[in-house]
Amino acid sequence: MVISSSLNGILYTFSASLLYPVIIVLLGLTAHSLILIGEFLSEYARRHRDVRNLETCCLDVREQVGKGAFAKAADSLRDLRQNFMVTAFAKSAADHVEKSTMASIEWLSQEYEIMMAKRLEQTRIIATIAPMLGLMGTLIPLGPALIGLSQGNIEQLANNLMIAFATTVVGLFAGTIGYVLTQVRKRWYWQDMADIDYILDTLEVQA
Repeated sequence: MVISSSLNGILYTFSASLLYPVIIVLLGLTAHSLILIGEFLSEYARRHRDVRNLETCCLDVREQVGKGAFAKAADSLRDLRQNFMVTAFAKSAADHVEKSTMASIEWLSQEYEIMMAKRLEQTRIIATIAPMLGLMGTLIPLGPALIGLSQGNIEQLANNLMIAFATTVVGLFAGTIGYVLTQVRKRWYWQDMADIDYILDTLEVQA
């Protein structure tokens, strides 16, 4: 009985000590999710995809590489006007084309794929972790709330229930933002990778 009571006391103390760290981290994730909304809107405003420009540039690159005019092919890649990731890849690939190091362009495309995955990690982590922390913030105060109820302390019960409900709402709010941003950006980056693969295939045909 003594051992059971000691274990219960340890578990209660440990869980209660996590309440404020959970609340602090949850508030930090919520603030970060609001910042990510601003970044998302900025990225959306800068997105521009011109299929005609992409096809024209790739055809010109294929023709120039076929002739061995690598400098002109590199200039054509630098004239590409697409979304940020695609344009950045084209400019980086142009440096390799100019040096006739075609084999390294595939490695470059993988680097950009990793870069896109890294950008998705932020919102994916928020979408996963925030609801978990919200649930922890809900369950932890229930212990003191039940103690307050058993002692007839209505104020203690009300305060702990208020914390429990607030952390649930905040966790779901941050998680929803993270989920929506992840899904939309995933679609964006799939399209960007399709365009990068098209450029890569154009160069590989002549490699």
